Amino acid sequence: MSTPRARTVAYFAAAAVLVVAAAQVPGRLAARHDPAPAEIVPSQVQNPWLWQATVGQHPVGPASVLFFTAHTRYLESTGVVVGRDGGYRLLPISVGEGHGLLSPDGRWYLRPGTGSLVDLRSGDERRTHRPGLHPLAWSPDGRSVVVSRGNDDQVITYGPDNQQLNDPARPDDLLIVDPWSGAERVLPVGVFDSHSAAAWSPDGSLLAASGPVDPAAQLAERERLVLADPVTGAVRWQVELGDRRRLAGRAAWSTDGRRIALLTHDGCTTGCADIAGTLRRSWRIEFLDAATGRPTGAPVPVPGSATELVSWRGGDPVVERQSPEAEDGKRRTALAAISADGREQVLLTAPTGVSDLEVPGDLLGRAAFGGPDPQPSPFAAPPWLAATLAVAVLLAVLLLMRWRRRRARLR
Repeated sequence: MSTPRARTVAYFAAAAVLVVAAAQVPGRLAARHDPAPAEIVPSQVQNPWLWQATVGQHPVGPASVLFFTAHTRYLESTGVVVGRDGGYRLLPISVGEGHGLLSPDGRWYLRPGTGSLVDLRSGDERRTHRPGLHPLAWSPDGRSVVVSRGNDDQVITYGPDNQQLNDPARPDDLLIVDPWSGAERVLPVGVFDSHSAAAWSPDGSLLAASGPVDPAAQLAERERLVLADPVTGAVRWQVELGDRRRLAGRAAWSTDGRRIALLTHDGCTTGCADIAGTLRRSWRIEFLDAATGRPTGAPVPVPGSATELVSWRGGDPVVERQSPEAEDGKRRTALAAISADGREQVLLTAPTGVSDLEVPGDLLGRAAFGGPDPQPSPFAAPPWLAATLAVAVLLAVLLLMRWRRRRARLR
């Protein structure tokens, strides 16, 4: 083998070794820079780096927080997982895909509509149950999920005279699903056009679910709340909520199981001119007796715009709230504990443009707030980025060597 050819083979071998080694660097550097795991919710989260790795490229383990933002390289709503070691990873979602749910232990992410689970510990994603289901809430033990299944026809059929031949609207079903085996059963809780929210009792023995009962109620934003047995579907009681009250969210049950919280607003209803008008509504938390469905206790005023009750800290509800800016990119989202007199203590803040904040149930149940503020590591990059940079550096070195050899010949 001639000397130039041997030199070329050596260059290519060195390049291959460099590229393979560079692809391993991000994970090793990220592991060095992420702090030790902590079973606590940070008090603040940050936007990720544009080159941040995904959970499939460098798994980060169980989540302490999941949020959604368009401030990523995908330029659209993207999940960002903050692991319990402080590491940040991206969780890409498809166009038109909604926001899914974290399991109570923070390990699993349930994608809405696709029928798949993402294991945040390994980064693997697999189809485990029927697609087309809309998850509403995990059970407290993390073994099942209450979901809504749409039954509407996919298309409207028209006759020769352009008359509509079918009514595509069908009532939705409420189901209990095992997200690993795919086993499912329908809960006969009455006719609902759709289901907007559900909340399990703390011991998992009862289920509250709400939604509009027909298309007219859907348009008017009028909802009904039912309390049912999640095993048999037998309804204990039902209450018409009207157009200004709704089930407060997945954590609507008080920790003692005696009350169910509602979010009630004053302000525009279906006639809101824009999203800013909707967000400027004034909110309060009202309570129903879980045994009877009757109102009980004094309402709690909520500063700002409340979107969901996510947890309890002592006897104080913890709500997710948003600032009232009309533009998504300027709106701020936070978690705040609200005392009985309406005073709030902000527990978790996020950058502008964050549209949701998800915290696993095990951390919420222990009110494990007040952790340190983790910073996204710039070293947690995709392997392809490190390999690309390595190739670019190698090419630059080879071009420089070639240029120097040419200069030497000209002398």
